[in-house]
Amino acid sequence: MKAVAYYQPLPAEHPEALQDVQLAEPVPGPRDLLVEVRAISVNPVDTKIRQSVTPADGAAKVLGWDASGVVKAVGSEVSLFQPGDRVFYAGAIDRAGANSELHVVDERIVGHMPSSLSFADAAALPLTAITAWELLFERLQISEGSANQNQTLLIVGAAGGVGSILTQLARRLTGLTVIGTASRAQTQAWVRELGAHHVIDHSKPLSEELARIGVGQVTHVASLTQTEQHYEQLIEALEPQGRLALIDDPVQPLDVMKLKRKSLSLHWELMFTRSLYQTEDMIEQHRLLERVSSLVDSGVLRTTLGEHFGRIDAANLRRAHALLESGKARGKIVLEGF
Repeated sequence: MKAVAYYQPLPAEHPEALQDVQLAEPVPGPRDLLVEVRAISVNPVDTKIRQSVTPADGAAKVLGWDASGVVKAVGSEVSLFQPGDRVFYAGAIDRAGANSELHVVDERIVGHMPSSLSFADAAALPLTAITAWELLFERLQISEGSANQNQTLLIVGAAGGVGSILTQLARRLTGLTVIGTASRAQTQAWVRELGAHHVIDHSKPLSEELARIGVGQVTHVASLTQTEQHYEQLIEALEPQGRLALIDDPVQPLDVMKLKRKSLSLHWELMFTRSLYQTEDMIEQHRLLERVSSLVDSGVLRTTLGEHFGRIDAANLRRAHALLESGKARGKIVLEGF
């Protein structure tokens, strides 16, 4: 089967950073689906692994943790899907990625694709939707409905992949006042379009930007990028007993003692945790993807596709990685077909 892989960490612009290869077709395990991949999207995790992880024994390493496609076959213990189902999912980071014609994935982390979306539009959603949902409702413990209408969520990096869906979830499903950060006119417009009540510029002091919109402090922060750069300002911006959640990988350690005076809590979100540890509640990712699919089909949520980079091949994926690494991507980058 066709696939895109790499053999050693190289800069995105290097012609061998990602290569077109031929690999053996994967074989599904008891709870696996064998999926014909129709579209994929690219996430920062792809670039981080490509830059830092050397494949073992010279093997080809396939990236890609966002896909939509059609179930071709199912394992002996599969009960949630059948051949012919249209599905979308993010997969598991300790297994091969989905940048290949065929892919195997555990049914417990897969959802039925929204019927109203194309494969490309659907591929933009899974990883970021799972991340945003778990961060908002499980880590920050926000309730659906109007119970939080006197509380405020600051989303740092609201125009990116996770921010684009988190902004929608917070605005559409909760009573929170949603403040998104973006530094360029184009990305600021995107965040407003997604439903943020306010948009501020994270390239300026956050306290000044919050004061500009008449906000003193916030109750919750979702820091999706450059946490170490904004850390001191986020502590200042949070009310006493507030909650700070993050998903990025600060290069320098964060001093948690600085949270003590305000009794602030710190929450990590990694959407791969459930699949990595085969947790008892692993099926919650299937359930939340089913819910996201329903919300999309009912018009509550929209796809976060930002750019379509054409067919799935090494050259187009290298371009996608380079754009992600530039920090200028808006929404999700999607590729479709082999």
